[in-house]
Amino acid sequence: MLVDAELIERARNRDDAAFGEIVQAYRRRVLGTIGRLIGRREDVEDVGQQVFLRLYLSLDQLRTAEVFEPWLYRLTVNAAYDYLRRQRRRSEWRMADLPEQVVQMADAGGARQREEGDKARIREYVQGLLGGVSEADRLLLILKEVEGLSLKELAEIYHAKENALKVRLFRARQRVLRALSSERSRSEGEAG
Repeated sequence: MLVDAELIERARNRDDAAFGEIVQAYRRRVLGTIGRLIGRREDVEDVGQQVFLRLYLSLDQLRTAEVFEPWLYRLTVNAAYDYLRRQRRRSEWRMADLPEQVVQMADAGGARQREEGDKARIREYVQGLLGGVSEADRLLLILKEVEGLSLKELAEIYHAKENALKVRLFRARQRVLRALSSERSRSEGEAG
């Protein structure tokens, strides 16, 4: 845990300085998780503010300091879900919706930009594969494979048993592999 139980307890008792320390300690981790889940850098700060506002307003509901991190992850995942649901309802397209990589590739060349373009294409490809599975699968895989959460931590976040999560992870990975296989078949069909 990045902060001690005493600091969490002080924040629960509405000590704003203690809450500020918690925000500073977890800000980077929360924003990183949000960024990987929603994929739009320009909205990460806004969603992060929502997470910390929800945390502040509901901190008195926290049972014990030991469950703080899984609880904060749950708030983060829920805020990302809420954002994604709102985005799905919006049908407008903006220039800002274009992946940053596409904008970078439109700029003048250079070795560094080509390297960044290659990384961007790989990132876009992976996001495309993850986009081929459900939001629930994508979020679960990101939390496990990218964020590196353990099954125990995921069990606390999802309020599910570890064995059930193992099955869900296996099935989600299988769906990603099927999406990869169908993408390869489609690419080979277009090339042939």
